[in-house]
Amino acid sequence: MSNETLVRCCAPTMACLKTGNMFSCAFDSREQMTAELRRLNQRLRKKGLRILPMRWRDGKALLYLYRPKLLEKNLCDPLSKKLLAECGYTGRSAGACLARLISRLRTEKEFPHEVGLFLGYPPADVDGFMHRKESYKLSGLWKVYDDVEGAVRQFARCRRCTEVYLNCLSRGFSLERLAVAR
Repeated sequence: MSNETLVRCCAPTMACLKTGNMFSCAFDSREQMTAELRRLNQRLRKKGLRILPMRWRDGKALLYLYRPKLLEKNLCDPLSKKLLAECGYTGRSAGACLARLISRLRTEKEFPHEVGLFLGYPPADVDGFMHRKESYKLSGLWKVYDDVEGAVRQFARCRRCTEVYLNCLSRGFSLERLAVAR
């Protein structure tokens, strides 16, 4: 996986604008990819970031770069807890919830709708997507059912962040330099 792929797919998480990003990455060897993820975790741990393989399928890994502390905070939201309970999440910790999400991604055919909670989407929008699919007000990085103005600002911040990070990467900045410590 190239640094450019990581930055293109995950700059907002690296900048602490989002809880996490998921993206697919082709691999030739699962062992090599696992070793690469281990090295990447060692490099980014000090910045409060972690990367996990969520699923391996057809020569592609579904990867999740996230901020564990932010995830823990987000999953404590009352609406997030309610939505997760509806989907069979019984664990109270973010780690237990993450294990359940990984299990669902690896065993179920459909992509779990609650994944938005793990990416830092507003719980009201995840709730809207789960229960009122067609009544969204705006579609961007996610479908917006509640705060359109806030979402528009967040979409713009994320787009601009990715542009700036890609520019910095092209000028030789390392991943460690680009990642904000939290």
